[in-house]
Amino acid sequence: MKSLQDLFLAADYSLVHSELTLQAIQQLDMFHAFKQAKSMWFEDALDALEISEISGWPDRFGDALLKWNASNPVKDIRTLSLFSGGGGLDIGFHDAGFNIVESNEIVPAFAATLEKNTADGRRLSGTRIVCKDINDYHPDLDNIDFIIGGPPCQTFSAAGARAAGVNGTDDERGNLFIQYARLIYKLQPKGFLFENVYRIVGAQSGKPWQQIQAAFEELGYKLYWRILDASDYGVPQFRERLIIVGLKTGAFNFPYPSHGPDSGDNRNYYSAKQALETVINSDNIPKALGGRHGHLLNDIPPGLNYSYYTERMGHPTPFFAWRSKFSDYLYKADPHTPVRTIKAQGGQYTGPFSWENRPFTVEELKRLQTFPDSYLINGNRQTAIHQLGNSVPPQFARVLALSIMKQVFSEKIPFDIKFMPANYELGFRARKSKLTDVYALKAKEAIDKIPSSINNAAKHVKHQEYFCIDSDLKVRAGLSKEEASYFVNYSLDSENWTINVSEPPIGIDEVKYKIIIQPPRTDTVLLKSTIELTSAINGEYSILVLWKIFEFLLKRHFLKDDLIQLFGYYQYKKSYQFKMFFQDKSLSDNNYWNVVKKVTEGIGVGVISSFEELSTEFGCSSVELQDILSKMKDYGFEIRNHNTNRQIQKGMILIPYSFPTLNERSLQRLTRL
Repeated sequence: MKSLQDLFLAADYSLVHSELTLQAIQQLDMFHAFKQAKSMWFEDALDALEISEISGWPDRFGDALLKWNASNPVKDIRTLSLFSGGGGLDIGFHDAGFNIVESNEIVPAFAATLEKNTADGRRLSGTRIVCKDINDYHPDLDNIDFIIGGPPCQTFSAAGARAAGVNGTDDERGNLFIQYARLIYKLQPKGFLFENVYRIVGAQSGKPWQQIQAAFEELGYKLYWRILDASDYGVPQFRERLIIVGLKTGAFNFPYPSHGPDSGDNRNYYSAKQALETVINSDNIPKALGGRHGHLLNDIPPGLNYSYYTERMGHPTPFFAWRSKFSDYLYKADPHTPVRTIKAQGGQYTGPFSWENRPFTVEELKRLQTFPDSYLINGNRQTAIHQLGNSVPPQFARVLALSIMKQVFSEKIPFDIKFMPANYELGFRARKSKLTDVYALKAKEAIDKIPSSINNAAKHVKHQEYFCIDSDLKVRAGLSKEEASYFVNYSLDSENWTINVSEPPIGIDEVKYKIIIQPPRTDTVLLKSTIELTSAINGEYSILVLWKIFEFLLKRHFLKDDLIQLFGYYQYKKSYQFKMFFQDKSLSDNNYWNVVKKVTEGIGVGVISSFEELSTEFGCSSVELQDILSKMKDYGFEIRNHNTNRQIQKGMILIPYSFPTLNERSLQRLTRL
């Protein structure tokens, strides 16, 4: 006999009845009822709260909870909020009926947001706001039942990992959980909710995660945790977060998703377009993006990012290298799905951007983060985005808070949420892994419409030109010989690129050194051209001049944005081969030039090494190497250590690239070794 579940899922229901006894049919009906109850809890919630799932429904969901709580008072669950930020967790728990007696936040601008919303009639009315460093925070509070909060997570974030590995608890920001634990020990609540980025689980081979679990368990709390996606709970944003619920007694199960494929009834995600249909924007709607990359946003299909303009996607003018930028670089939201995670901080080209080819307004970002329209946010646009991006979406927080209210405090809630067994597997990670194919298809459909005449094939170019390079590493071209510092004679074609740099007036003197670059067979940008860079100048600064002029011409003629876009991000396999030759014997006798030569040829590049290892590799003393590396950094080479990137341990060095990558926009230029 087939299993009950197999038969239930069978298309031929008559087969079910023919193979089952009456008892089996009754069991099947029970299974069917379970599936329906699990999948329909959100529909029951909408009915109980007397709301419909139209644009802006999370606001009405929260308002209806407040109204229900006013008529059905629960016991006073005194709650402390830590690392409160803009108030996302506070809103959700307050709406669910928790009494947020005090909120602690270190940033004055964020604390001002909380304060604005504690006025009579506002969302957080009655909460006391304390703006103070948590290290100095010693609350005088009695009978705290529950604590909520998520310590700052940058040290475990994707940005931290990209810099050179995850800092984790080696950074004091990663140790803020200790202060969280200190306050739990002091106040002895019945339980707590701890939120953080999901990367914390795997950071530093799991060591910080083990420390965090041990710290809480030593305080007498049993931990229940899951990585959840906020989009599964009615937030129009894919946002994966680690949620820990710690309890002194009792047990906790997380709620089944209310939306998406894991909701059981395959309830559609709350899409970005649906969320924004009724938003009322202020008059200050951001204009289209400007700058050197702003115009690229227009042609990117919704749902894609900068990678649309890569060779991997098949674009005829691959401006960027694959995975050379963060995934939110020039990311344009798809109106028919939730958006990707809203970032707290980012540059000019950090998405999500609207499918209307502009930045989202603050009002729109509030909707995408499910903050109430009426919620006041202090500060300018960037300050507001910082608060929203750091926050837990209130609708996500409401579902978690109601689940805690029901299971931990045994209080009545207005509808019956169904809870997942501990071994229930969610599918958002598996679905995420399949998105690459979806994005590739979207890109192909758009690229197929690009006229075939547009390509980046190397055209024969022969020219002479005067250049100079400013103190901020910015290249200026097209100058008169009186204005210029360098004369450049170059020839670019499908077989060879030659770039010769000398000092004015016209004419190349005896070559002092040259760099030969051999592209891979698969190259489509330079069409397998061999690149020869030669310098008739032997000054130390000339290495920057040579590379920067090559980069300038590359961008001008062949639509690669910079050298990294051509040669690739340092953590990926190298495909171009570099060789450096000295024609001037004095250079080979100079340790500065010997180090430059080895770096150019990839020795000691792309891996974190100890200072002693590099000294041996480069054949010079530690003192001399420090001076050489500092000089190379001044000349535009990116050299990282603990002072420039906290993720790198003391005494270690990372030289990411064989060529100078820093320019006038590089934050690394502001740091010293």
